[in-house]
Amino acid sequence: MKKKRTQESQLQYELGTCSKQNDLTKAISLYNSALSQNLLLSHHHFNSILHLCSSPDSLSSPNKSFALENGFRVYEQMQSNNIPPTEATITQVARLAAARNDPNFAFELIKSAKDKGVLPRLRTYGPALLGYCDNLRAEEAYCVEEHMRGNGVRLEEGELSALLRVSVEVGRAEKVYEYLGKLRGVVRGVSEETAGVVEKWFQGAKAAEVGIEEWDVGEVKEVREKCGGGWHGIGWLGKGPWEVKRVNVGGNGGCCGCGERLVCVDIDCGETERFAQSIAGLAMEREVKCDFKSFMEWIDNHSDYVAIVDGANIGLYQQNFADGGFSVAQSSFEAVVMELYTRNKKWPLIVLHKKRLRAFQGNPSSQKLLEEWLAQGTLYATPSGSNDDWYWLYVAVKMKCLLVTNDEMRDHIFELLGSSFFLQWKERHQVHYTFAKGVPNLKMPPKYSILMQESERGSWHIPIASENTDELSRSWLCITKLSSFSSNSGEQMHIPLNKCNNGGQDCLYSSGNGVSSLTGKRKEREPSPSGLH
Repeated sequence: MKKKRTQESQLQYELGTCSKQNDLTKAISLYNSALSQNLLLSHHHFNSILHLCSSPDSLSSPNKSFALENGFRVYEQMQSNNIPPTEATITQVARLAAARNDPNFAFELIKSAKDKGVLPRLRTYGPALLGYCDNLRAEEAYCVEEHMRGNGVRLEEGELSALLRVSVEVGRAEKVYEYLGKLRGVVRGVSEETAGVVEKWFQGAKAAEVGIEEWDVGEVKEVREKCGGGWHGIGWLGKGPWEVKRVNVGGNGGCCGCGERLVCVDIDCGETERFAQSIAGLAMEREVKCDFKSFMEWIDNHSDYVAIVDGANIGLYQQNFADGGFSVAQSSFEAVVMELYTRNKKWPLIVLHKKRLRAFQGNPSSQKLLEEWLAQGTLYATPSGSNDDWYWLYVAVKMKCLLVTNDEMRDHIFELLGSSFFLQWKERHQVHYTFAKGVPNLKMPPKYSILMQESERGSWHIPIASENTDELSRSWLCITKLSSFSSNSGEQMHIPLNKCNNGGQDCLYSSGNGVSSLTGKRKEREPSPSGLH
């Protein structure tokens, strides 16, 4: 037998129907009737009505005043009934406050949320932040953003674009620079609306007035490399008018507007080190601690690799059939190693599980090659019972090497990392491969990153979001100084364009200025641990 609804549950059902039909008038009628009957209203009832009152349709209709009047009336009744607000309550009332042009009320609601046991979200802050920005109340908007940071709320493009816009309107150059930097960390390509804000700033008189007239070229270069390339964040370089153009970028990363060469952007040094430590920590929890620690110590003494090879992945290439298995002949290990050596004049490191070495041992023709690799440190055999994924991933991250593997790194061990920049790291470091008649074809990382870039001489290149998958047709903002820069001594400063190695051809690894980040004298290598003797 179907249970009969209570009056309160029936009211909730009817309010839900009003929400689906966007019928605010009916919802208010039901609410008034419930009050006259002294029904026991819960936060679900109040939130359903507040949701309707604060909907875009209600607040943009000719009956906006009706929505505002009843919305605040419902909220006041909720307080009188001592019904604790939820995050949805505060968000909806904040939207009502913004609609009556009262961002102060919206912000005060948020500031009191913690006392009510409510943790505000991005949508909770939106009405106050956007309200202040729309009214050009920049300082109050900055206060809202600071409060968001304090509660661990991460801004998205819409909020950053609004903060950028108000900073442009009031001429706060340092804030424009700050929010461009934050925007870079949130989106790869900016929306047309944001692009318009950026264009307005650089075409304005204020942008031409601000800037550093004397700066340390070496410091800019050093900071840019530490930031992973493509960005220094020190401040505007040089004064004078800017030229703003919409351009395309060629396949090799050359800007069709100014000739500047865009670069491949890596995660910065601090993130790299934290990433490597995270991998090491997880590996030592799951591997034999002394084995992985020995590997870390061995790597510290062999710090000049530029490429790591996932040996198991290559050995299993196209072996996903019934009788398939790890194969020395099919994998063309030697061809891959020689291809990498030819490209970079340095031997790569092959990471291979000890049990896989039996395939080499059982093949007399491979024995000499195996001994040579072990002697020169080109091969590291991970111990029995280990997961070699931890080993090749750690060394690739630690040394900022390229990683030759077709493994898309979606297994559970990679999920454990939980890193927001893991995908960015993969894009910059992973090398996919195929073989054609035993000859390896290495698909190198992109020659440049689709990301806001700031060069060592102060120019900017900002990609505009596009649904077109053809990157050559993507529009970029090319923003350069019309005047020449001067160095500290007053002489004309010349900084060469960023170029990949080999004249812009595929390069194994180059930092922002085109110089290998793995420099220094080659250390005498100890033989790789193999456990074969």
